[in-house]
Amino acid sequence: MADCALGFPLVQNSFPSLFFQPFPLVDSSSSAAYISSAVATRSICGFRLSMASAHCSISAPLSIPNAARQPSLLVFSGGTAFNGVVEELKKVTIRVAHVLPVSDDGGSTAEIVRVLGGPAVGDIRSRCLRLSDESTFEGIAVRRLLGHRLSLDASKAKAEWYHIVEGEHFLWEGVSRPYRETIRAFLAYFQNQILRRSSEYFCFSNGSIGNFFFAGARIFFESLDAAIFLFSRVSQIPTESFVLPVISTNDRLTLGCELWDRTIIRGQNEISHPTSGVVRTVNKDCALSIALPSRIKRVFYMSSEGSNLLHELQIFPEANPSVLEQLRKVECVVYAMGSLYTSICPSLVITLLILLFSLQV
Repeated sequence: MADCALGFPLVQNSFPSLFFQPFPLVDSSSSAAYISSAVATRSICGFRLSMASAHCSISAPLSIPNAARQPSLLVFSGGTAFNGVVEELKKVTIRVAHVLPVSDDGGSTAEIVRVLGGPAVGDIRSRCLRLSDESTFEGIAVRRLLGHRLSLDASKAKAEWYHIVEGEHFLWEGVSRPYRETIRAFLAYFQNQILRRSSEYFCFSNGSIGNFFFAGARIFFESLDAAIFLFSRVSQIPTESFVLPVISTNDRLTLGCELWDRTIIRGQNEISHPTSGVVRTVNKDCALSIALPSRIKRVFYMSSEGSNLLHELQIFPEANPSVLEQLRKVECVVYAMGSLYTSICPSLVITLLILLFSLQV
């Protein structure tokens, strides 16, 4: 994790024993997820950061004891990269707090932020769906509905969207009336918010129904946390599982980075999947992308307002209090798969700063 920080350089290997040791999760593409870590337990100002030595092979559904006896984890990860492990991890424990960034600016998330503002919700929605209940026909139906993406063709996507909002789409099959009315209410509210921005054209191409529902709830409640709570209940996530944004905000923000050649880049996807100005859909399943012109020197949060890169519009958000609360409670902290500079570091460094400031007090 060399030369990466949030607003200032982070000296390589500055905190090797104070913070986390590698805790890789591999072979996530198969039914076996192998977990291995080094012992690294510290008690710092009330925060217990632990990674006990463990070797856990998951090859079949396990007989899990009641939730109170399951290990409690807090996981720092990327929004997409760790999703393949979530299903297997649920066989070991459901007492997991998933900490995710809110700076993704790709896909339908980017279109929502452009027109309606607010933080990016795509990674949070994706993780909520992975944790959702599939033990009933209705649970499967709700997950299918909220996980649906519209057509890539803009005109077909818009027509399909209206079909869904009006409650006539086949995706509503299996969804009971209480759930249908709840979900439709926030989809309709999302549509109303779009219509109120008559000066902005909203493109529904490849839009995520779950993102639209999430955005409608966030705007209605004026709270990201309230929207997560509602989405968690609708998708029937276990009450012992938490999906936590590392920053709890309703503001527009994104990631920026400075390269060693002093180039400033704005936007998470432009950092992790450079396009050289060519507008295209990011394929996160494909590792091929254009290389950055220079190594990354630092990453930081930026305001999404305006386009003045000379002053960087740099901001210094506070860590979500719920994340800090979970850090005090859990038995093990894991940093998992995800883009190092755009998913892991933006979450880790905010939390690390809190710990360092606590040490100085």
